[in-house]
Amino acid sequence: MLPLSLLKTAQSHPMLVELKNGETYNGHLVSCDSWMNINLRDVICTSKDGDRFWRMPECYIRGSTIKYLRIPDEVIDMVKEDAQAKSRNRAEMNKNRGGNSSQNQNQRAPRSGNRNNFGVRSGPSGGGLGNGGMRGGNAGQGNRPPPQGNKLRK
Repeated sequence: MLPLSLLKTAQSHPMLVELKNGETYNGHLVSCDSWMNINLRDVICTSKDGDRFWRMPECYIRGSTIKYLRIPDEVIDMVKEDAQAKSRNRAEMNKNRGGNSSQNQNQRAPRSGNRNNFGVRSGPSGGGLGNGGMRGGNAGQGNRPPPQGNKLRK
């Protein structure tokens, strides 16, 4: 599970945030962004040594200062359920998409001529070099030697 999906699911749930400087913030998550900056409401801040407390109606914490987050187990269970539901939906979409792709491949317009080793077409739609799309040799043969029966090459 990805951390940002966990945070998005944890909105309006209580959490504890410890910063790199040792302070802790207990509150309810209001929002988060892609840099893990978070807004908390009804916050109680505890000093590094644990002897001072502050109550704040709201707080903004920059994501780069966060050491770790403690989130309730119920939020983690919700994220796991969401991930399972999404994987089931993806499997159904891929199954449905697989059935239609063979029909689409049969509807393609055929191409005329063959490509040689240089990606140049030979045959009726031309190659632009005047002699079947190649300089010298047989048209459509590329740099291959002519076939010599059933001999195995070594």
